Amino acid sequence: MSQKQGDTTPGLFQCWGHGGGPVPTDSEGKAKSIRFWSFERPYMRAFHLNYIAFFLTFVSTFAPAALLPVIRDNLDLTRVDVGNAGIAAVVGAVASRVMMGNMVDRFGPRYGYGFLLLLTSPAIFCMSLVQGAAGFIVLRLFIGFSLAAFVCCQFWCTSMFNTKIVGSANAIAAGWGNMGGGATHFLMPLLWQAMSMTSPSFQAWRWAFFVPASCHIILGTSILLFSQDLPQGNFKDLQKAAIKKKDNSPNALKAALLNYRTWIMCLNYGYCFGVELVVDNVITYYLYDQFHLNPVVAGAMGSIFGMMNIFTRASGGMISDFCARYWGMRGRLWALWIIQTLGGVFCLLLGTTAVYSSLTVTMIVLVIFSIWCQQACGLSCGVVPFISKRSTGLVYGMVGAGGNTGAAVTQAIFFTYIPMAPTAGFFWLGVMVIGITALYTFVYFPMWGGMFWGPKEGVTEEDYYMAGG
Repeated sequence: MSQKQGDTTPGLFQCWGHGGGPVPTDSEGKAKSIRFWSFERPYMRAFHLNYIAFFLTFVSTFAPAALLPVIRDNLDLTRVDVGNAGIAAVVGAVASRVMMGNMVDRFGPRYGYGFLLLLTSPAIFCMSLVQGAAGFIVLRLFIGFSLAAFVCCQFWCTSMFNTKIVGSANAIAAGWGNMGGGATHFLMPLLWQAMSMTSPSFQAWRWAFFVPASCHIILGTSILLFSQDLPQGNFKDLQKAAIKKKDNSPNALKAALLNYRTWIMCLNYGYCFGVELVVDNVITYYLYDQFHLNPVVAGAMGSIFGMMNIFTRASGGMISDFCARYWGMRGRLWALWIIQTLGGVFCLLLGTTAVYSSLTVTMIVLVIFSIWCQQACGLSCGVVPFISKRSTGLVYGMVGAGGNTGAAVTQAIFFTYIPMAPTAGFFWLGVMVIGITALYTFVYFPMWGGMFWGPKEGVTEEDYYMAGG
């Protein structure tokens, strides 16, 4: 790659391949186009299984939040109980994402995805048996482990797609996966309503959890049996053939932990993706309480925020690739800072009187807020792959864990323990987003530059990555 790094598209609009024949590849065997209508192995089969599995983990993690108006009354949950359960759901993925980063680096994304889906399915089944706040909180913690799928998702796309379209591929797969956080607010109340036709309401919501739990088993098994880790084959086979070596050295760990860019991206991901998780947790019961809606209507309206991921996060990756094509890494960073800051502004507006006194105005601001917030997540996908080549999975794991940590912290501060109205929580959360986003000004790559400084003369990508990147 050139100093401009982000000369990143063979023509952004040429990357969506159409014709027949094999997918064009680069010298590393990575795909140079994304063919949405193909299920060809390995590239497009991995791509489709990738976002479907990630989508499912979001549906499962936020299914309890989608049914909170019903579950809260059935289990006699307090405001603090609801807040603690929301925190547990996102805290579960903090450690699991870091561990998953190490796992995919050593064993590949196929095993990571397969075992994650299979091992979290019992917790989803057990949600049908819960009798009180303690059990509800513990099960949300264990189900939340499944959000470590983010690491598998990003690692798999990075392994399969050329650097010229990796920002778009990562953002599309992650965005369509994140859409599950919105879809569950629409789907789970409908499942509850359908099952209420044959069972009492207090039993119907329990039966509803059998649907995502069963899907975990089916999809986890399918990934293990019908996909592969890399363009050249599976990790295990390549390691046996000595084509790919397992890196157990401490250098891989140091490359992630000692790179300050990892930590800035980690912190900021908590205030784009982390904010999205908080909204997924609180939006249905906020609309239910604030505007006195019934559970199905509140869920349907709340689902709009997450469902915007059908194009928002993907468009963020495309914006990143487009900016990089003309302005390199500096363009990626400027676009990320501007859009994430706008997300903070519209989050803040949700907490103003002129907005929260009207359902119509609230929904308009919520939709615009979702666009900026989710595009910022996609733009992050355009920067993270370039931090380290030696420990790609671990960097993704740390950044992903940063998203969940940010969600846990902000949910605790603004929506659980400090006695403030949810509207005030949205206001101060927006202020916090704007402040944290300013840290992007410190991200600097010596061969490409940063927001305010150009590259250093004579420094190449090889120099940077050989020095520990």
